[in-house]
Amino acid sequence: MPVSSREWHLTARPTGEPKPSDFALVTSTVADPGPGQVLVRNDWLSVDPYMRNRMDEGESYIPAFELHRVMDGAAVGTVVASGADGVRVGATVVHFHGWREYAVLAAGAVRVVDTELAPAQAYLGVLGATGLTAYAGLTEIAPVRPGDVVFVSGAAGAVGSVAGQLARKLGASRVIGSAGGPEKSRRLVEHFGFDVGIDYREGDLAGQLARAAPQGVDVYFDNVGGDHLQAALGAMNRYGRVALCGAISSYNDAEAPPGPSNLRLAIGRRLTLRGMITTDHTDLIPEYVHRAATWLRDGSLRADETVVDGVENSVEAFLAMMRGANTGKMLVRLVHA
Repeated sequence: MPVSSREWHLTARPTGEPKPSDFALVTSTVADPGPGQVLVRNDWLSVDPYMRNRMDEGESYIPAFELHRVMDGAAVGTVVASGADGVRVGATVVHFHGWREYAVLAAGAVRVVDTELAPAQAYLGVLGATGLTAYAGLTEIAPVRPGDVVFVSGAAGAVGSVAGQLARKLGASRVIGSAGGPEKSRRLVEHFGFDVGIDYREGDLAGQLARAAPQGVDVYFDNVGGDHLQAALGAMNRYGRVALCGAISSYNDAEAPPGPSNLRLAIGRRLTLRGMITTDHTDLIPEYVHRAATWLRDGSLRADETVVDGVENSVEAFLAMMRGANTGKMLVRLVHA
């Protein structure tokens, strides 16, 4: 029988920081799956910084959310009805139709995952796009070499916390991370194994980084942009590599922020600055999941989660994540009657 499903719609293009009034929780009816389709009950939803860019109109690497239509994003759920060979009822699947309770999907739009290898929600975080982003950034975009000094911004977040740990596994001699507040900065060292945790809220970011890396930085994994990119450029060694993953510091800006005033340092120091989109690196998924699952089992890779319950609180979770309220991956856990 068709099921009732709550889903989130974007109702207005935000100006600056999004407001709850820019969204609406709508109830829809989801039909039974047809041949080659599955009905998925979503159990976990992912909210991520890139979604803020999708709320703006204009061309990007991923289409903007349409107004008054259901939003989408990564989710993991359980197949509750199937008309597809090879995808059984009860299977746990990852797909890209989040921000809702139920979805009818073509079998080719879901990927069955092994919940004996790791909990289901891990495939939205450390074993999903989050972990793959960190891995691709540090192996293909800005490769870490043995003995490198690595700096990660947004290091207490989902991607950053994994990136710092992977940098060590890839041979970094010193790993430095920045985070907001003394508790997060301390956690970088005590929980995630960074050598230094910088609290950017203390100010003088460039000075703090210079003290943390007196011999300079070889690799910078950028999740923040803005003043962090400026400070990193000032600290980079010759032939340093920069992975431009995100710029969350400017996502809510109504006007484009100015570029780093010291960008010309990249010329004399022969730096490589390269942007990255995770979907360009899906070929790495089997390799990465195999390695990361092993590290999770032996306890050498840690993955924190901040969990908000209820589809009705998805927007609240997204806004809190954008303000830096999370440590590790921000997730929405759906509670079904």
